[in-house]
Amino acid sequence: MTDTSTPIPATRSALVLFSGGQDSATCLAWALDRYDRVETVGFDYGQRHHVEMQARERVRDGVRRHFPSWGGKLGTDSVIDLSGYGAIADSALTSDRAIEMEASGLPSTFVPGRNLVFLTVASALAYRAGHGVLVGGMCETDYSGYPDCRRETIDAMQTALGLGLDTRLEIATPLMHLDKAQTWALADRLGGTVLTGLIEEDSHTCYRGERGQRHDWGYGCGDCPACELRARGHAEWKAGSA
Repeated sequence: MTDTSTPIPATRSALVLFSGGQDSATCLAWALDRYDRVETVGFDYGQRHHVEMQARERVRDGVRRHFPSWGGKLGTDSVIDLSGYGAIADSALTSDRAIEMEASGLPSTFVPGRNLVFLTVASALAYRAGHGVLVGGMCETDYSGYPDCRRETIDAMQTALGLGLDTRLEIATPLMHLDKAQTWALADRLGGTVLTGLIEEDSHTCYRGERGQRHDWGYGCGDCPACELRARGHAEWKAGSA
């Protein structure tokens, strides 16, 4: 398990699972603060909207523009087409369905096995590119109850991928035990108001893909579960740092 305080040898490199949202943008900064070489990977899995794919480019460009020392470490970005997977893992994120709780106790936004698929595909890319670490924004503190976000799941994947690739591959989850307020605070510690401002303005979290309305915490519909978590965390962070 890797937390926000674990020292990392400067010569190591990492591949960040990068969606363009608040969590993955914070993870990108976390990785750039610790590794000499950082690359990113995103997944087109048949999302209902592609706003987050555009956000990925804006955040990466903003990091290069505002943080030259990080920009020099930021390498290739890969986008993997997993649209076939999205079609079979039908959810409110991949089809026109209401966002609601289902009989399973999980929200309709749950995409079955999404993180398992992402980590497996990313591990192949990491293997070929020589990265020993995958960095993901999975969190079991402030989240919607997705079982593939739990550290227990991630530990099992780390073991399976290491065995399947016959190499040591670490899955670092710096946000695993942080709530959203603490995630905002981490971004602030890493890059100050420049980074938190970049995340507010250019990252995207809203399940509905809404970019028309600007709130203190960024753009979004304001009432989907992702927006509610982001807004509440932002308000708590601001209140705590006032």
